Amino acid sequence: MDIADVEKVRLGPWAEGDFWLLRRTNSPEMTEHLGGPESEEKLAGRHRRYLEPADGQMYRVVLAGSGEIVGSIGFWARQWRGGTVWETGWGVLPEFQGRRLAAAAARAVVGAARDAGEHRYLHAFPGVDHPASNSVCRRAGFSLFGPVDFEYPKGHWMTSNDWRIDLRAG
Repeated sequence: MDIADVEKVRLGPWAEGDFWLLRRTNSPEMTEHLGGPESEEKLAGRHRRYLEPADGQMYRVVLAGSGEIVGSIGFWARQWRGGTVWETGWGVLPEFQGRRLAAAAARAVVGAARDAGEHRYLHAFPGVDHPASNSVCRRAGFSLFGPVDFEYPKGHWMTSNDWRIDLRAG
């Protein structure tokens, strides 16, 4: 892990005033690999879940130096292959993409999931046709387990890569 990368960002707990960030990341280009934009009603529901997660934590990704919010990331419980694991997902605003901020945030969320305990593994499931998110997984230290059929959002099946990191290692 490159410490300089992690120091680029910090994670701030999701807050009431962060709804604008969900709206910004709900564009066709940001949701192309996720089944497309959500309705305002679905966004409001997502925001409520982010504010009071039942199991896990959502964060806004903040530039360490300026305090500018550049995206979101989190982890939540998911049933996977007969057990419960943490799952993670992220989004970085277009104007901040290409600067390895998502990988830095992913490394930070690995630490947060490790600190939360409960589950041994953290998984990410980017689409096989999404090179940027697969690169984030690789840079953040996840191991690739290969393609899987994955339902996201509900009713929309896609082929994703199953990336996993053992939270008890290292």
